Amino acid sequence: MVNAPFSLVAPWRIGVDVGGTFTDMVLRDAAGAVRIYKAPSVPADPSEGVLGVLRLAAQQLDLPLSALLRDCALFVHGSTVATNTILEKKGAKVGLLTTEGFRDSLEIRRGIRENQWDHRAPFPQVLAPRYLRLPVRGRIGADGRELEPVTTEDVDKAAEVFAAEGVESVAVCLFNSFLDSSHERRVGGHLAKSWKGQWVSLSSDVMPTMGEYERSSTAVVNAYVAPKVTSYLKSLDQQLRQLGLPRSLLMLQSNGGAVSVDQVATRPVMLVLSGPAAGVGALKGCAGPGEKANLISMEIGGTSCDVMVMARGDVPVADELVIDGYHLTTPSVEIHTVGAGGGTIAWVDDAGLLHVGPQGAGARPGPAAYGLGGENPTVTDAQLVLGRLRPGPLAGGAVNLDSTLARQAIETKLAKPLGLTVEDAAAGMIRLLEQNLLHAVERLSIERGHNPATFTLVAAGGAGPMHGSSVARALGCRRALLPRAAGAFCAMGMLQSDVRQDYLQVFLADLDRVEPAALEAGFAEIEARAREALLRDGFEGEAATTERQVDLRYDGQQWPVRVSLGSSGFDATAARRTFEAEHQRLFGHIQPGGRIDITALRIVGRGRLDWTPAAARSPQSAPPKPREMRKVWIDPTHGWREVPVYDGDDLRPGCNLAGPLLIEERTTTAFVGPRDLLEVDERDDFLVHIDAQAAAREAAQ
Repeated sequence: MVNAPFSLVAPWRIGVDVGGTFTDMVLRDAAGAVRIYKAPSVPADPSEGVLGVLRLAAQQLDLPLSALLRDCALFVHGSTVATNTILEKKGAKVGLLTTEGFRDSLEIRRGIRENQWDHRAPFPQVLAPRYLRLPVRGRIGADGRELEPVTTEDVDKAAEVFAAEGVESVAVCLFNSFLDSSHERRVGGHLAKSWKGQWVSLSSDVMPTMGEYERSSTAVVNAYVAPKVTSYLKSLDQQLRQLGLPRSLLMLQSNGGAVSVDQVATRPVMLVLSGPAAGVGALKGCAGPGEKANLISMEIGGTSCDVMVMARGDVPVADELVIDGYHLTTPSVEIHTVGAGGGTIAWVDDAGLLHVGPQGAGARPGPAAYGLGGENPTVTDAQLVLGRLRPGPLAGGAVNLDSTLARQAIETKLAKPLGLTVEDAAAGMIRLLEQNLLHAVERLSIERGHNPATFTLVAAGGAGPMHGSSVARALGCRRALLPRAAGAFCAMGMLQSDVRQDYLQVFLADLDRVEPAALEAGFAEIEARAREALLRDGFEGEAATTERQVDLRYDGQQWPVRVSLGSSGFDATAARRTFEAEHQRLFGHIQPGGRIDITALRIVGRGRLDWTPAAARSPQSAPPKPREMRKVWIDPTHGWREVPVYDGDDLRPGCNLAGPLLIEERTTTAFVGPRDLLEVDERDDFLVHIDAQAAAREAAQ
């Protein structure tokens, strides 16, 4: 139950997600009751958005801010500071120390174009220009043995150049350091003495993986974002502690798990998907304890849509991530993001064609309906014109919607140039946006070998429940879940995310001939590091768990597939069987009896956080009455209809209603189509059975 009157039961937990338009906060107390707050984001200083939503919550709870923070046992934060630093090119001036002969590997890249038909698109700007990429003599061989000792005189010369050129942060990536990091550590230690800067990123610390380009690119991006991101985190943490927070905040990583500020300070590149990755925890909440659910989340906020897939209870984690053309090797949940949100701008090109996105209106000026100076029509303006949104306060009063301003923007920029009515132009915007959303969801479902008919589409984010039924129908899903707290989906997910530590060690062996003792020794080394890190965060005993995984590939194959070994230990036959099943799903074929190589060992360490279930709401005792009847545009087939609009608080578990209808919640509005049936499930969320009305009529005939 969200934001119903209650007395807070200490201690409570707080999750804060900084988005492009709103900063969301979820407070969940010891009894399981939930409160949600939203405040406008401050792109120039995200910490102001965090403090702003905290002040708003304290005011509405009639508590001093110090009291709100003092009784907070867990504060989890997700931020796009790292991502925006890359996208806006506002990072540090970076120098790179690399093995002699490999100075240009960063700029040469892999020689692979993302789009093989586009030979003109330039590569992104190299973050460490050539005059700041300096060689160091010394060499580690392919077997991990030292072939030539490192030359510290080269480090001294480089330090002089870095000082003269005003370098703010340095990355160190030496050849084969993933096998032996001693050269990198010696270079880093010497650099700390000869160079006055404080930011040094060693590739063996950031991610000790094979692949010279990927490892150096990751280390350079880490160095690029470190000064700004780490300073932001430590400053925010200090402010919160001074205001009363008893312990340091946790940050959401790209792998979907939380980590302390101190532990992520040396590897801020792990935060590039900090906000969206909280969808992992949110999906676990939708699935229920221990449930091996098949869910596809479509989280639509003000500026973008993030798509994630949970298959049989697991969200895939990969190492390959591309941000604005920069290749990163960091453990990251698979997320596909497109520019499609409530603030996405619609426009007409010179040929007279309508487009929706990818540009967005942001927090300011935002949609035209906000009345903050925005003149471009957005999806929010279209929903308002089509009757799906109510004029007046939105998101708990964070902004106000003005339908006159929305109509003016659509009429001026779209309707007149296209020769359409305002309503038809708005309807065209919605149809085009939902087509873009469909393609985004297909990218991680159908193209990954999943059958959408066996999945439930979770339509989250402030704008998600407005499009969930339509996209689920087009995708072939039988059900769409519209969370009651959809408008704070990621902030809620942060409170349901475990602390997570990922460790990797390169290990080359034949799967069928590997020495069990060598394998055990490799796992034991990184497992000890994971448990030590969890212990520093306060997790031990049953609260600290580890999972063993291996990277496997066919002999001669370039990219490996990650396979979990389970709790029963290493079994080559079982590992082969799991690998082949995943390979068949991903690529459509296997090599029966083919040689399989191990390329890396992995440990996933988790610190389990207790989760108190919320008290169940009483079931629906009488049919709910709509708040009003409103004329709403449904779709091209049904056109305009008078539909009931319900107050979400009046709909309780066990309630069943036939669409079309609208549900107005505090942080979102949900739309249910004319062929669908709405059920309020046992978790108090809105479950839509797609095309169930037609199925019921056929069964009755």
